Amino acid sequence: MRLSRFAAVSSSLLLGAVLALTGAGAAQAAETAALDYVALGDSYSSGVGSGSYDSASGDCKRSTKAYPVLWKNANAPSSFAFTACSGAQTGDVTANQLGPLSAATDLVSVTIGGNDAGFADVMTTCVLQSEATCISRVNQAKSYVDTTLPGKLDSVYTAIRNKAPAAHVVVLGYPRFYQLGGSCIAGLSENERSAINGASDYLNAAVAKRAADHGYTFSSVVPSFTGHEICSSSSWLHSVNWLNIGESYHPTAAGQSGGYLPSFRNVV
Repeated sequence: MRLSRFAAVSSSLLLGAVLALTGAGAAQAAETAALDYVALGDSYSSGVGSGSYDSASGDCKRSTKAYPVLWKNANAPSSFAFTACSGAQTGDVTANQLGPLSAATDLVSVTIGGNDAGFADVMTTCVLQSEATCISRVNQAKSYVDTTLPGKLDSVYTAIRNKAPAAHVVVLGYPRFYQLGGSCIAGLSENERSAINGASDYLNAAVAKRAADHGYTFSSVVPSFTGHEICSSSSWLHSVNWLNIGESYHPTAAGQSGGYLPSFRNVV
């Protein structure tokens, strides 16, 4: 008799635990499904480098493999607007991407600042010119990050808050591009690779500071990409691609799904 009572009590406790967990899961799923999500930003959010571009997005090159779409597919929010665009600078976000934002918007993601700081020109300079010229151009970009970029980020972040006052805003950073001491035997010098990595860290620190000052959540993608940089044995970033120069130094599909998606998902 005692055993039967014990079994009954155990079964009751187990059932209660299952129901509690199921209820919590259902509540969480319902909460996610009720979200209105807007994805803003530059090519790292539009998915340049991951292929499978939506032809309707034209030169913005929005990919079905970009992290905002992957998150949307997994979570089925009540609404989803994807306005991130390849080549976007801060002014492009405020001028062209904020239309879907409203007081009803619950979640916003954004990557921005790299193009303002001259990312593409830095990489072109470093690939085509001398080490000294490369490092000089990197330092010029860092000076811009110190003096000019903070105000431009403030303009974007303020505009987002004005249009979506209740939204949880997630600002994602940029990966380091190179694994130092890695497998690359040609191309840039280690000094150039180190300088470029340092500039990425410098940019991320500035973006994180401005995001925090606006009450936004900054999510670094550096941990997710560690071990998957260029010169690693499993790179999630394109190196220079002379046949498709626009995809150079952008995440592959694996970089979007394995690097950006978890970095976003973990803070939503």
